[in-house]
Amino acid sequence: MWERTLQDLIRGLRANKKDEAKFIAKAVDEIRQEIKTEDMELKAGAVLKLTYLDMLGYDMSWASFHVVEVMSSPKLHLKSIGYLAASQSFGQDTDVLMLTTNLLKKDLSSTPADIAISLDGLSHIVTPELARDLTPELIAMLNHSRPNIRKRAILALYKMLLKYPEAITQARSRLEEKLEDADPSVVAATVNVLCELARRNPRDYLSLAPQLFHLLTSSSNNWMLIKIIKLFGSLSPHEPRLVKKLQAPITELISTTPAISLLYECVHTCIIGGMLQGPSGDSLAKTCVSKLAAFIEDQDQNLKYIALLAMAKIVPTHPHLITEYQDTIVLSINDQDISIRMRALDLLSAMANKSNLQSIVQQLLAHLVQEPSAALPTAAQSLGQNIASPSLAAASSLPSHQSSSYRLTLAQRILHLCSRSTYEYVSNFEWYLSVLVDLAHIANVDIGAEIRDQLVDIVGRVRGARRYAVKLMYTLLTDDMLLRSAAEPGGCSEVLWAAAWICGEYCLELSDPQRLIPYLLQATNADLAPDTIAVYIQATTKVFGFWSAELAQQWDDDNLPRVQKTVQDILSGLRHLLGSQHIEVQERASNTLQLFAFIEADLNAYKPESQSMPSLSNGPQFPKSLYLVQPLFSSYELNAVAASAQAFVPVPDGLDLDSWIVPPPREAAQSSSPPVREKKKKVKKGKGKDVLLSGSEGRLPQNGERIPPVSVESDGESLEEKALREKRKAERLAQLRDDPYYIKDPEPKADDVDSIPVVQLEGMPPIPYDTQEDKLPMLRASSHLLSLSSEAFVIEKEGEMPEGAIQPTRDSQFASTPSSGLHAAPVRLSSFPEYEVPSEVQVETIKVVRTKKKGQSKKKRTTPVDDVS
Repeated sequence: MWERTLQDLIRGLRANKKDEAKFIAKAVDEIRQEIKTEDMELKAGAVLKLTYLDMLGYDMSWASFHVVEVMSSPKLHLKSIGYLAASQSFGQDTDVLMLTTNLLKKDLSSTPADIAISLDGLSHIVTPELARDLTPELIAMLNHSRPNIRKRAILALYKMLLKYPEAITQARSRLEEKLEDADPSVVAATVNVLCELARRNPRDYLSLAPQLFHLLTSSSNNWMLIKIIKLFGSLSPHEPRLVKKLQAPITELISTTPAISLLYECVHTCIIGGMLQGPSGDSLAKTCVSKLAAFIEDQDQNLKYIALLAMAKIVPTHPHLITEYQDTIVLSINDQDISIRMRALDLLSAMANKSNLQSIVQQLLAHLVQEPSAALPTAAQSLGQNIASPSLAAASSLPSHQSSSYRLTLAQRILHLCSRSTYEYVSNFEWYLSVLVDLAHIANVDIGAEIRDQLVDIVGRVRGARRYAVKLMYTLLTDDMLLRSAAEPGGCSEVLWAAAWICGEYCLELSDPQRLIPYLLQATNADLAPDTIAVYIQATTKVFGFWSAELAQQWDDDNLPRVQKTVQDILSGLRHLLGSQHIEVQERASNTLQLFAFIEADLNAYKPESQSMPSLSNGPQFPKSLYLVQPLFSSYELNAVAASAQAFVPVPDGLDLDSWIVPPPREAAQSSSPPVREKKKKVKKGKGKDVLLSGSEGRLPQNGERIPPVSVESDGESLEEKALREKRKAERLAQLRDDPYYIKDPEPKADDVDSIPVVQLEGMPPIPYDTQEDKLPMLRASSHLLSLSSEAFVIEKEGEMPEGAIQPTRDSQFASTPSSGLHAAPVRLSSFPEYEVPSEVQVETIKVVRTKKKGQSKKKRTTPVDDVS
């Protein structure tokens, strides 16, 4: 026998957990029979059981009409079951809702119990059609004699206004009257509804400010005060006079209320309402910050979170007040809750300035340092700790180090703090360079690319920090531990890239350049990234070029073995890199190897003159190859480039960037009408022979000659087609031979050894040498960089701009170029020395020679092309 009550259904579900689907299927079949009966009690019980099954995820939309039948029952307990089922299962697209309009009108004019039940159900099932039809009845219900009916009607009216906004003009006056209702619950419900409506359009509710202010100063209901405070927070930005009016009562509430929820709403309203601005808001801001600081020290995690969130909104206007609690905020970074840690990081980022940046970064770096793992407690100690304090035991079981994603976020936040606004808050760049190096050692996350970019950027922009940067990068390149960790996951191999680039580009600052070369070409570097190895090769060339040129200034024949040994070491390291699997490393190693092989040959050919014989020549007495490399890299100085420099490059007059420099070759023959493609088919002609037919008579070649179908080779191409293809290829190659923009294959070289050109050092450019004063140009003594002091750092924020461009101003993002184009007088844009550019540039006219196609004259014509400078 089937159990008819809901309690029996629940007991059956618990007893049939192993076969629940079968039991529910049987129960639904029974419910279908019960719900069709005329007995309203049995029908209501079936609807109640369906409501329970609906909460478990089973569909009951098939019983919507029966739910409406139970809603229309005259008995109160059955009607409540029907409204409960409707509020849970009906949606906006339920068809039977159109049948409930008269039913709801009838229930709204019935007894107070029926009104209460119908108002509760109406707020859940209301649709735009129902709201339009029932708005008059609901507005009339606001004047009901019973307070609980008025309260329910106000709350249901809000749901109807959401579905039918046109009714706000009729309900607005009645809602304002309810603010002066005798029952406090009705007033609280009205404030709640007005608060939600004012969020959409606050200006329409400014007229309610006097009544709301009276309630704010006279009411003791904390929940209603919270809503009033929220409402004033929406109105204050649209009425400046409210700010001054509300400061006194809100300050009193913040100072006296013990309710934390009300206290936070007051602080939040002060922030979003603009009450903390101006001289009168300083005292209120100080009070708010002190209360929020107390929240941070509270054990409640929710209070910590909202306090950090609110402080982040106060920082833009009162950073000095937040800075007083910097230590308290930093402690939140050690919290176990990741959301609190992230909010603390946001707050520290917002409060950083030039005075406290170093302390904040040092504390964040200390947080990144992983603590050594402590010894595991014994079983007895763990059991005793768990019994004494379960929460403390759970906290102690958590890992002491952070996750890799959080460490990455923390490292990126440090880089963002210091590089904000082109290092605006960094006052000591030697300190920040040390921070970047420390971060590379302790981060243990993939942050090397960001550190590399900032190292190169700082050294390029801040001249006063270059000497210290080179010294610091030298220690990185000679650190074996960093070299081993760079090849591991999370290792910052990109930092070694920056170190090699900086030492190579600014090798002038190296005290002993020759000592760095063995570290750049040691065999253990093969495990590094290929781009890092390529920069190592380039840095080796630069360092040797500077060192050899410096050695030539004070040459002594005793230095020859030393230089030869260094060159041999470089050649040995380069030969080891020739077997690299990366093509970029192979190419750079091969090119550099040939350069140093040339230097080695010159050093071996150098004959020191006897000291007893006087020098007969007027030139310098040292191997000339010592000056071979240094001019290749010291002609121009690399400086920071402005972000908008490319946009300010002036376009030469008469240059059309969209036109063809060399027009594409035309087809050999062009017809006035587009060619019609005919389907080709293969016809069998003998054993192993095929014929390609175009139509039924063969095909028409481009020169107009009709060729009948012929036999083809086994690969499917006829001899005539092959000859025609070779002819076209020869014509195309003849055209491209005279094209200066086409990359042609190199001509095969002859095996004649005597035809190979021999480069002699006598043909090199003359070395700047003053024979009268018998001295060479000095590389270190004449450098203006030595006079820079590390105490005053100058940042080149703007960067270089192209010659002839106008520096963009703050008022305009893009400025026009001078009207005179390329011939305008160059403008000095920065303190960098200007490049030496010849005053007259030779303009060469490039002519492209094209040949006539078939069917035209065979003579070549010369077509002049626009001058390209």
